[in-house]
Amino acid sequence: MAQMQLGENKAVPVWDIPVRLFHWTLVLLIAFSWLSSEMDWMTWHMYSGYTVLALILFRILWGFVGSTHARFIDFIYGPRALIGYIKTLPSRTAAKFAGHNPLGGISVVLILLCVLAQTGTGLFANDDIINEGPLFKHVSKELSDLLTTIHKYNFNVLLTLIGVHVAAVLYYLLWKSENLIKPMFTGRKHLLPGTVPAPMRSAGLAIVLLAVCAAGVWFLVNY
Repeated sequence: MAQMQLGENKAVPVWDIPVRLFHWTLVLLIAFSWLSSEMDWMTWHMYSGYTVLALILFRILWGFVGSTHARFIDFIYGPRALIGYIKTLPSRTAAKFAGHNPLGGISVVLILLCVLAQTGTGLFANDDIINEGPLFKHVSKELSDLLTTIHKYNFNVLLTLIGVHVAAVLYYLLWKSENLIKPMFTGRKHLLPGTVPAPMRSAGLAIVLLAVCAAGVWFLVNY
């Protein structure tokens, strides 16, 4: 969690393959979920939601047992570190963190929670016509209507969080001349010479966890 010194010289592995695949798959699925809703492709919309839920559950688990910089403990900072980081924002020199910086860590947690709420409420939602979430039958119509409303307006919250996230990435790129997008493709960041790469967890463990999450979601929506 320690802040790195200024300067960038050495490409160091930071983001493991599961984190990178999760990130870009989630981007595509959220976009598809929005499109399928707008086009009234509700069967595909629900399938997309189930997949997103499985991914979010996987990412939460990976936040406890995954590679060093994927873990919540690595990017959830205390108030002092957060305030200290905020003071560096006007500077054109980027404060170096191997993983997420303090504000980036908050963004990750908020987006995960927001997407979890979005998929969770969708399981109970209805459109008053023909479409119902798989868990609609387990709650009252009044509660389903409430969760449907939350599902609708929470998406606006999610869009706001995504907008702030994209703006922060662009701010770093244009103001601080640090590209945060490329490492999410390559897995590597340029850090000080002598920086020791953090250990990466086995991709096999990620596959097992994802399979467990997918099976859990399948069981949830079918029984």
